[in-house]
Amino acid sequence: MAIISSLRHFLFLALLLGYGVFELEASHRIYEDLQSLEPTGITSTTRQQPYRTGYHFQPAKNWMNDPDAPMIYKGIYHFFYQYNPKRTVWGNIVWGHSASTDLVNWIPHKIPIYPSQPSDINGAWSGSATILPNGKPYILYTGINPRDDQVQNLVVPKNASDPYLRDWVKSPKNPLMAPTAQNQINSSSFRDPTTAWLGHDGRWRVIIGSKIHREGLAILYRSKDFVHWTKSQRPLHSAKGTGMWECPDFFPVYINSQIGVDTLVLDKNVKYVLKLSLDDTKHDYYTIGTYNQTKDVYTPDKGSVDGDSGLRYDYGKFYASKTFFDSAKNRRILWGWINESSSVEDDVKKGWSGVQAIPRSLWLDKSGKQLVQWPIKEIEKLRVNPINLSNKELKGGSVLEVPHVTAEQADIEISFEVSKFGKAEVLDPRWTNPQLLCSQKGASVRGSLGPFGLLVLASKGMQERTAVFFRIFKGHNKYIDRSIVESFGGGGKSCITARVYPTLAINGAAHLYAFNNGTESVKIARLSAWSMKKAQIS
Repeated sequence: MAIISSLRHFLFLALLLGYGVFELEASHRIYEDLQSLEPTGITSTTRQQPYRTGYHFQPAKNWMNDPDAPMIYKGIYHFFYQYNPKRTVWGNIVWGHSASTDLVNWIPHKIPIYPSQPSDINGAWSGSATILPNGKPYILYTGINPRDDQVQNLVVPKNASDPYLRDWVKSPKNPLMAPTAQNQINSSSFRDPTTAWLGHDGRWRVIIGSKIHREGLAILYRSKDFVHWTKSQRPLHSAKGTGMWECPDFFPVYINSQIGVDTLVLDKNVKYVLKLSLDDTKHDYYTIGTYNQTKDVYTPDKGSVDGDSGLRYDYGKFYASKTFFDSAKNRRILWGWINESSSVEDDVKKGWSGVQAIPRSLWLDKSGKQLVQWPIKEIEKLRVNPINLSNKELKGGSVLEVPHVTAEQADIEISFEVSKFGKAEVLDPRWTNPQLLCSQKGASVRGSLGPFGLLVLASKGMQERTAVFFRIFKGHNKYIDRSIVESFGGGGKSCITARVYPTLAINGAAHLYAFNNGTESVKIARLSAWSMKKAQIS
């Protein structure tokens, strides 16, 4: 992975390691021919297989995709997700549910939402939670009716005094929003309602992803009571040539502050973020702009580009993301689905498919032009056995092993000190896509200042390795967890998540190296690494 870095004396990289590859399969494809291969339960072999993560959220078995309706309620964090309780491929979709006090350790609860009404009889798809001013959470979600139309439904807690929200009741008025000939909505492209927000007029607003031909749409609805909804004459935002917009997310961020903002807050000292998941490419992109609360129109700032060439949360495997406002710690937290890169047949054999990225705090960069992400502070409670190095020179073509760290499950922070910037490669102005640049100039392509960085999940002879690196043209944090590598560069401005499936570098045979494949020397100013304990998840 290569990151185009600004001209800085120190470069900082952070990683979360856990075993991790780079394609994203379609989220709504069903593999009927593989149903007979499905295991009936999770076996000891499944439990012991080396790619299962130690502290990334995943259920005990079967398929998981989109994060849904994350929230904090009465001091308890809740995470819902799209789940197939029967198979390791997409289908039979219901909602899974787990609760936590720290966003690290999770206790599973029974399935809260499953097909039971005509409005969702063919599937209970993604949605979002809104905490009303009275403190009660409401969830809007997409259901599939008997005609396979996508419609929007409401579910509320059966017992609002239960902090674990174990029981939910569907509205008898479902569906609350549906495609009709009059509203000109594509019935197969109308899904994933956002967290709602209140306008100055006291009416609720919510957007739903859609499209007309190749024009992506954020369809806007308004309501006085959260039950009866009326479609606006125009969308909150649209963009031609972008295709279907899945899992939209719309929220404010403070200017010049890392403090999060609730969607219920109407403040002039904010920018707005519109995140969209592109069904065509399976990438999440976002724009930053302004929201006219009178006209209910969102306008991206100049230079904030709609579509796949725009800003992305993550330049690796990260899709269908969802944020929520953590009122306990005044921060906005981002969840994202990490799909597999293994074959479907391999997923069937191992008995599970899909994990969630480490929850990330998210805020607006001081420039006001992009977002910054960083793993939540709570994840650091899993750190053990710290290793520290400093002032280590890495000559061109050299490799240095980092000893005494459990390299299959680790947290690493490394700062590089670089000089001789005049010898850096000339930046081609056409190189605007970091993911494409990585494929063209990988870790084996030598330059002057770079590639240099870390080789993670590496075998002893380095027949297997995953490179996370810098290449400087005319700093950073990373996490590893068995089959996942999450990298945070430039203080969280550039993020890349990868899946890796080693066959040699597993368990105790995994090694960690710092390397420099450039012609010029660089210095490791500081390296801190921790082995990571396993979280309680399922």
